[in-house]
Amino acid sequence: MIGKIKGKLVEIEDNLGLIETSSGVFYQVYLSPNFIKKYPLDSLVEVYTFLEVKEDALNLYGFEGKKEYQFFLSLLSVSGVGAKTAFSVISFLTVDEIVKSVKENNLEVLAQVPRLGKKTAAKIILELSQKLKKEVDISNLYLSDEDKTVIDTLITLGYKPAFAKKIFAKIPKNLSLEEKIKWALKNKI
Repeated sequence: MIGKIKGKLVEIEDNLGLIETSSGVFYQVYLSPNFIKKYPLDSLVEVYTFLEVKEDALNLYGFEGKKEYQFFLSLLSVSGVGAKTAFSVISFLTVDEIVKSVKENNLEVLAQVPRLGKKTAAKIILELSQKLKKEVDISNLYLSDEDKTVIDTLITLGYKPAFAKKIFAKIPKNLSLEEKIKWALKNKI
C-alpha cells in the first residue's frame, strides 16, 4: 500500500497529476480540482493516497489532508459506492459540506455531485448517518413507497428504527416487496 507521497507536481492532465519523488520515481495520481487549483506546476506537494487494485488497472487517488482521506474511506464503506464515486463526492464537496448534508438529511446537496444518483445519495446519507451517530429522518430521503413499507414493516415487527434502516440499506434492490422483507428477517446483520 502506498500511504503518502511527497514530491514535485510536474504534470497535470485533466484530474491526473504526475508527482516526481526525490528518488526520481513518478506517480500518476488522481487529484481533486481544488487541489489542482491550489498547487501550480512544479510545487512541492504531499498527498495521502489510496491505491485501488482492479483486475485491469492500479489507480492511485490523492488527498490533501488526512481528514479528506479518512472520509473517503468512510464513503467506500457505503454499499454500492466505489473508489471513483467516492472520489467524485470528495472532489465536488468539502468534508464539512458532506457531513452537514448527512446531518440535515439534505439529499439535494449530494445529488448535485456528477455521476451520483438520488438513490446512491440516499444510501450515503442513510449509512453515514449511522456512523456519525445520528438518527435519520427517512421522510427527507428519496425512497419509493415500497422501500418505506419495508422499513415500516420491520419497525412494526419490533426492530428499532435505526436498526431497521441499517438492515434496509443492505437489502438487494432487485427483490420484490415480500422478498425484501424475507431477506431482512433472514439476514439480521
